[in-house]
Amino acid sequence: MRLSGITTYPVKGCRGLVHGAADVRPWGLEDDRRWMLVDAEGIGVTQRDVTSLVRVHASPGPDGLLLRADGHPDLVVPEPADVTPVPVRTFRRRVLRVDALPAGPAADAWFGAVLDRPVRLVRLARPTRHIARGDRKYDPGDQVSFADAYPVLLTSTASLAALGDWLVAGGAQPVPMTRFRPNLVLDDAPAWAEDDWAGRGLRIGGVRFRAAGPSARCLVVTTDQETGVRGREPLRTLARHRNIDRKILFGLNLVPLEAGRVRLGDPVELTD
Repeated sequence: MRLSGITTYPVKGCRGLVHGAADVRPWGLEDDRRWMLVDAEGIGVTQRDVTSLVRVHASPGPDGLLLRADGHPDLVVPEPADVTPVPVRTFRRRVLRVDALPAGPAADAWFGAVLDRPVRLVRLARPTRHIARGDRKYDPGDQVSFADAYPVLLTSTASLAALGDWLVAGGAQPVPMTRFRPNLVLDDAPAWAEDDWAGRGLRIGGVRFRAAGPSARCLVVTTDQETGVRGREPLRTLARHRNIDRKILFGLNLVPLEAGRVRLGDPVELTD
């Protein structure tokens, strides 16, 4: 097995950045989902509600976060400093709030114009816990970015190909891996092999991870990541074939056990 894809999502819900290599931190890949948009109540704004987030390209750089969207001027947002943190939640149903740093009125106005709704851009200065202890068997600890649940999401090209076969058999078109917004993509594993890895150790290149279990999917996978158009697939087909314990599954959640660096082509092996 080998690593064939590396992607980060600097602003939660916006377009991903493809990499040849990435640094791994305890809370996930470097610069992955450290920024998030929130509404007036401090609740995360994601593709679940606003599919036009796919229009936004966000790239971290030495001067700050570069924001681009067709029809709008580019904007560089410096990392906020010397500002009062605000409490935010990734989802309304989350109990725990975390402190985030407001990016300021220029960033808020830019996103408001692109998305046609009032939002605020915030940065998670210190990755922390935003899911209650004891909620899950394999807990990522106290360091998580603005990711939905776990620090890293791994998917398999063989599992995507198997899903594509089901879609074609049902008269639909296959979907690209971008629908699932993974961080890491695995080649040369049997389809759905990852279902049996919960609790086991993985080594990707020289970096150790713990497999925390399958990833439950939502309607975001029905959103075309190029256009923002939402349909019914592949969620409908996944619900038919991959509804396990009342969760629609695709992909594997990972927790880094150490810092390091992963690269395309790195070997991937189970260690226990």
